[in-house]
Amino acid sequence: MALSCFAAAQNAAGQAYLGLDRNEYPGDANMQALRKTFAFTGYWLNNPPGADRNSWKGKRASLQGIGYGFLILFNGRVYMDLKASGDAAGVGAGDAVAAVQAASAEGFPKKTIIFLDQEQGGRMLPEQKAYIYAWVDGVVAAGFRAGIYCSGQVSPDEQHVVTMLDIRQSAGTREITYWAINDACPPAPGCTFPAHPPSPTQSGIDFAEVWQFAQSPQRKDVAAHCNGYNHDGGCYPPGTTAAQGLHVDVSVATSNDPSHARTDQESASH
Repeated sequence: MALSCFAAAQNAAGQAYLGLDRNEYPGDANMQALRKTFAFTGYWLNNPPGADRNSWKGKRASLQGIGYGFLILFNGRVYMDLKASGDAAGVGAGDAVAAVQAASAEGFPKKTIIFLDQEQGGRMLPEQKAYIYAWVDGVVAAGFRAGIYCSGQVSPDEQHVVTMLDIRQSAGTREITYWAINDACPPAPGCTFPAHPPSPTQSGIDFAEVWQFAQSPQRKDVAAHCNGYNHDGGCYPPGTTAAQGLHVDVSVATSNDPSHARTDQESASH
């Protein structure tokens, strides 16, 4: 989807944009208030990790009306489930159908980038790669575009693998957009909301188009030296308090509509 002339000019100048994501929908009034800080929002197509429902369902039109761009997410499968299935590629193809159907039902247009949430890090095992690439191929074949949300950090095991590099190196000619996770400080700025956000390439992944640099709760094994987190481990946006419970994960992107998912043919202004 083409960017507006204004947004294209900003991107040419290297501007970056802040976004939020969280598993539970914050509520309409809160999303209105959070728009003062964030240009885009994550948006789940299926149940987020650990959840038994998807509270984001049906919110696309209202969020676009407020001015948000989108990061569209589909929660992928963990290794144990793929191994038990005996057909990881078949599961991936089926999940691609589910992702496309959900995106279409929500009103997202063709060519929207749908990000597969890959929670597990380290070197991807054969079943995981079979699943990921079958999912990517299925999404693309249906007229959408594919992205991967995964770790951009060196794994703590003895292999010292960066998951994102491992996935990309085996992807062949597939066109995939990458959303990197790296909340270690540095390079992450901690739980901060800068007026001039850092570029996703500062994540340590020079091809990343999105960088998640803060998570809630704070990961003590990775982000213990990061500033800005509340004592309870939450990352709370400006204008909110811990008592409200509006902890968020914070990302930065090269576009204010990273999934190119708005249906008004323009990116949201910020």
